[in-house]
Amino acid sequence: MESLLITICGRGGSKGIPGKNIRKLAGKELIAYSIVHAQRFKTIIEERFAIEVILELSTDDDQIKNVASAYGLNTEYKRPDFLANDTAGKLDVIKDVLSHAEKKHAKTFNLVLDLDVSAPMRTIEDLLNGYDLLKENESAENLFSVRTANKNPYFNMVEEGETGFYQLSKSAGQILSRQKAPKVYEMNASFYFYRRSFFNHSTLNLFNSALIYNMEHMSFDLDHIIDFEFLEFLILNDKLDFSI
Repeated sequence: MESLLITICGRGGSKGIPGKNIRKLAGKELIAYSIVHAQRFKTIIEERFAIEVILELSTDDDQIKNVASAYGLNTEYKRPDFLANDTAGKLDVIKDVLSHAEKKHAKTFNLVLDLDVSAPMRTIEDLLNGYDLLKENESAENLFSVRTANKNPYFNMVEEGETGFYQLSKSAGQILSRQKAPKVYEMNASFYFYRRSFFNHSTLNLFNSALIYNMEHMSFDLDHIIDFEFLEFLILNDKLDFSI
């Protein structure tokens, strides 16, 4: 039987929004949104495709672990200190908890889905569509969520050139309107699918053979307190055209 591991990763030392992972968002801890998404997705995938789905939490923080447990996500895994700092890469974090889960369950997972706690503006339909896209393309090793970028490096984004003067970040001839510029996307950090083979490489690179899933609805990650407050306003005032 095929199997899928869903990882939810959150460390205790958030600086942009202190205590972010368990801070209340519209009456519910932020991490709870991702846990509920994982549980709903697990139910659908197991029923629809007869695939075993296992959830795993990666954290170094007992408070986060206790909140996750209250929502039905229990673990004995604790993220090691060298992966619980500002410089640790997310891919290494996922690889470590994946290794733990495979030893614990004595199996090799076919797929990994990481749900980012800081970007809960996703739907179950987003996850199902992303899953289908990756499964349809056997050459792709991973897929991540994006949104259409508000700014375009071919039209209205600039950077410093070698002469010290500023120029467009990318060039594709003379482009006079944003609509004529090549399509570009902004990573919104909401979810990431990986084939197990992705983690076999000695160097993990998100862009080796990646697909994207473009969210058509509003989505952004919560990096600063104003992001948190804005999303809470949208939820409490029923301003979202989808449910999280």
